[in-house]
Amino acid sequence: MTGERTYLDYNATAPLRPEAYEAVCAAMDGIGNASSVHKEGRDARALVETARQSVARLVGVEPDCVTFTSGGTEANHLAFRQVAEHGATNILYSAVEHPSVAEAARLAGAEANVPVTEIPVDDHGRVSLAALEDLLAGAGEHPFVSVMAANNETGVLQPLKEIADLVHGHRGVLHTDAVQIAGKATFDMRSSGVDMATLSGHKIGGPLGVGAFVLAEDAHVAARQTGGGQERGRRSGTENVSGIAGFGVAASLAANRDDAERMQRLRDRLETSLKASVPDVEFFSSSVDRLPNTSCLGAPGLKAETLLMQLDLAGLAVSAGSACSSGKVARSHVLDAMGVDDELAGGAVRVSLGWKTSEKDIEKFCAAWIKAVQMSKRTSGSGPRLAAAEG
Repeated sequence: MTGERTYLDYNATAPLRPEAYEAVCAAMDGIGNASSVHKEGRDARALVETARQSVARLVGVEPDCVTFTSGGTEANHLAFRQVAEHGATNILYSAVEHPSVAEAARLAGAEANVPVTEIPVDDHGRVSLAALEDLLAGAGEHPFVSVMAANNETGVLQPLKEIADLVHGHRGVLHTDAVQIAGKATFDMRSSGVDMATLSGHKIGGPLGVGAFVLAEDAHVAARQTGGGQERGRRSGTENVSGIAGFGVAASLAANRDDAERMQRLRDRLETSLKASVPDVEFFSSSVDRLPNTSCLGAPGLKAETLLMQLDLAGLAVSAGSACSSGKVARSHVLDAMGVDDELAGGAVRVSLGWKTSEKDIEKFCAAWIKAVQMSKRTSGSGPRLAAAEG
């Protein structure tokens, strides 16, 4: 490793914010169970309910609409537990969903004995509204639809309001995985039209191991995990008080829109710098609305696995897509669904910025990525074309 490490993989896990760290530590000093009636228990309950209010404000709902879980994956599975509860006749999910949504959809389909269908996307990764309309027309009386608010790999934002109008026009229910959009772009559940959403604490600078299943309006929730009846019977299990407290603080801080504007300026500077030196570089979904912190880029002749190792040795942490499969660098199902050429997709990496990212970090990445491109060009005799001024 050379020099100080630079972390540019916020879409995988954001560094824990100092304020959230302090909240976690303070809560761990307590000894109460949030279900106990004595003072220690009431103190723990107060921390949970304060955090619930903060998470609710982040997405524009009432606190009773928030159910805490162990993370985004569990929250997604709890969402799909509602398929049978709503009498769904078909499950539809977009082709670019996170694997936890795809797996939860297949499980729910098998349990409820209803069809499960992927919704195709266009070459930018946005759901095809025409295709969705056709699928809804044949999905029976009560379709259950899941479309992520923002893609974890490309950052592309889905047209949720238009999707919600279509789904509700067919008496369906719309779930969105909002793990990536929370704290990075404006997301209000009621104005977006979604019925339920999932969140994750560690994506916004909170601790690992805590998330939330959120309803737009308070309603009955069929539990996936039963037992002691915590979380109003929606999710049994003793609450992770320290994690929830840190999540609540991170949710309050994530509402700062100035930080999103700063990240977008840094992201745009990164893309401008790379394009000036490597004209063949491709920034996926850059012509449509994206998260302000995300750049998914590739160039012909690069290999993502080799590139990630070179960047890691240069002190840079980036990703080749979803970071939920340990030690695996595989083709992106997101870029596949978008119809991206195999050679170009094979060298794609994702850079995602956050609350600690600086201009120096951007300069360091650009220099290291360009150097890797130059090395690839020398060893292969082909590869991305470099601008003459940088050659």
